[in-house]
This record gives sequence, C-alpha cells and structure tokens, in this order.
Amino acid sequence: MAAVTIIGGHGKIALILARILSSRGDAVTSWIRNPEHAAEVAETGATPLVLDVENASKDEIAAALVGADAVVFSAGAGGGNPARTYAVDRDAAIRSIQAAESAGVRRYVMVSYLGAAPDHGVPETDSFFAYAEAKAAADVALRASDLDWTVLMPGRLTLDEPTGRVDPAAVRAADNPGTSRANVALVAASVLDRPDTVGKDLPFTDGSQAIEGLGATEPPAAPQMAREAPTWRRLGPGPVGKTVPGPRASRDQCIAARMSCTRSLASPKSIAELSRKNSGFCTPA
Repeated sequence: MAAVTIIGGHGKIALILARILSSRGDAVTSWIRNPEHAAEVAETGATPLVLDVENASKDEIAAALVGADAVVFSAGAGGGNPARTYAVDRDAAIRSIQAAESAGVRRYVMVSYLGAAPDHGVPETDSFFAYAEAKAAADVALRASDLDWTVLMPGRLTLDEPTGRVDPAAVRAADNPGTSRANVALVAASVLDRPDTVGKDLPFTDGSQAIEGLGATEPPAAPQMAREAPTWRRLGPGPVGKTVPGPRASRDQCIAARMSCTRSLASPKSIAELSRKNSGFCTPA
C-alpha cells in the first residue's frame, strides 16, 4: 500500500484516479480548494484535504506532503484567465515540486499535455498560449528536479469510456483520436508502480497498445563502438563552458540553469518564455 497525494483532487481525471488507487488499497489524499467538494471526493475512497495550492506557500505544501510516498499533480485553473493559469498551472506546480523535494517525497507524476514544450509553437494571440507557457515551465522545472518524475502527455481529453489501450507514438495533431480521461487515470495509476517510467515523458492518445506497456524500457541496442557520452554546453552570461553529461534530461537541466542565470539579469518574465529563448544557448558540446 502506498500513500498517494493527488493535487487538484476534484478534477475529472483526479476523481477517477482516486477511485482506482483506493480500490487497489492505496491510501489516497486528494487536495481540493473548495470544501463543498469534500463529500464527492470522499465517495472515491480518498481523504479530502482542503488546501488552496494557488495561494499556499512552498512550506505549507511541504508540511501537507509529509508522510506521502508519491504526488500526482492534476490541478489546473481551467483556462479563461491567463493570470490564474500562470498562478496554478505554473507557479503552484513549481512550488509543489520544490515542496516534494523538501518533504522527501521522491515520486512525482505530472499530468501535462501532448506537445508541451518550451518551443510549443502556440502564438501569443491564441487563448491556449498561457496554458502552453505554464505547462512547459512546470515540466522543465520537474525534469530539472531531483525527484523520480514522470510527465504524462495525453492528447485532447474526452469523456469516453476507458479502453485500457493507448498509442505511445502519438504526436500533437488536429486529427488525433483524443484521449479518454479515464485512460489518463489508468496510466497515472500504472506508472506510480513502475520504476521503469521514472525520468520519462510519456506522450499518448487512445490507441491499441496495453497501458501496462507504455514507457516500457526498450531492449538494449546491439553493441556499438564505444564513444564519449553526449554533453550539453551552456553558453552566454554566467559560468561559460560548463558542461552537463547526458542527453535530453541534461538539456533541460542546462536550460534550467540558464534560466536561473537569466532571471537574475532580466526583468521578470514567464519561466517558459525564458526557457524557450534560452534553449538556443544549450547546444551540443
């Protein structure tokens, strides 16, 4: 039995996930902002906890996380208000990541979306822009953390019945089949028990592959000539020439380090914007 905290406990995915986890014997605590939602959350078998993550400090979040084995971040402002979107989907998410590190809660699963990235390509005039910026920033912060993270990247969400099957090769496109919220909950429940999904982005839509195989470690490649592991070199203001070993995750670490340097030199901007602009400063060494 694991103690799992779901942040954003009254969301559609979170309610389904709480029921799945509770039914298999996990102790679930679901955080909610509105106390009027407590009864509905309790019906899933989870213990409701009223905590407004939009306004809670890192220390308050860390205190509430003590005793948890894992965190699932499924909170969101729901769109329509860019200020709240940044406050919840970016700032509160990043505080929860920092709080999990402080509280010693190693396992962290982020519910993001298919196509989330600093270079998401959404124009500033698009109503989706604030959400794309916020999720990109939160995902980058999670990858740069010391946590055992997994980023779930489902496609367009639907209310379809769960199939237990997904397409792990999905990419963001207008003709995607969509992703059942119930399937997203099944994926979240599955990865919590799977160490082989740690440190991975998991894009998917509904499809034909069993959820249990999503993110499974690929068989080792045929032996090749030994060569030095790829590195990323951080350039520009700050400690020039610093290298960080490793491929994709290290690129995120490099971007995060560059962001930290930039924030000390520039006027306040969204972390995702800085990340996108500074990704050009992280090039193969």
